Amino acid sequence: MEPATSPSSSKSSPRFDRTSAAILDAAAQVFSEEGAGANLATVAVAAGISRATLYRYYANREALLDALKADALDAVARRLADANLERASVEDAIERIMRAFVAVGDRYAVLTHDQATLEAAHGELAAPLLAVLARGIETGVLRDDLPVEVLYEFLAGTILKAIALNQKHRLGLEEAGAAAAGFFLNGSRSRD
Repeated sequence: MEPATSPSSSKSSPRFDRTSAAILDAAAQVFSEEGAGANLATVAVAAGISRATLYRYYANREALLDALKADALDAVARRLADANLERASVEDAIERIMRAFVAVGDRYAVLTHDQATLEAAHGELAAPLLAVLARGIETGVLRDDLPVEVLYEFLAGTILKAIALNQKHRLGLEEAGAAAAGFFLNGSRSRD
């Protein structure tokens, strides 16, 4: 006979989800303030749990950072889907892209320095951005003397800089997103 599993200990239970969410919230905050090397005991305290509970959910720092990465990528993907990029003008779509990334990047700024996260973001999130840029080139809104992949690299760099500026508190979320979108658009508009 198999032992009974308590619903509260099951990974699909609401309690697990609440505790996991609290841990991820705390980790995002602590890592944002102290860096990815922050003490995991500090994360546990911020989440209102014991270190033992933290380690039951996430066996080590790498597992916690992987969960943060997955959470961040899901959050950006949801924001991009909600932004209806395909229905917006190219300029509005780029502004929406910036807002989506800057808002999520504010919470998960520690991940912007992790090459694996950036590669995962490219792999999972590039398609809608490339589609907007290609549409911009095709419609004459964006310059056609650079391949879409080069414009994408400029866009990605502008997104990362906007997140960094927001983190340094030089700009707020909306201001950072708007400034980055304007900066990118001013450099990538068609010269015709």
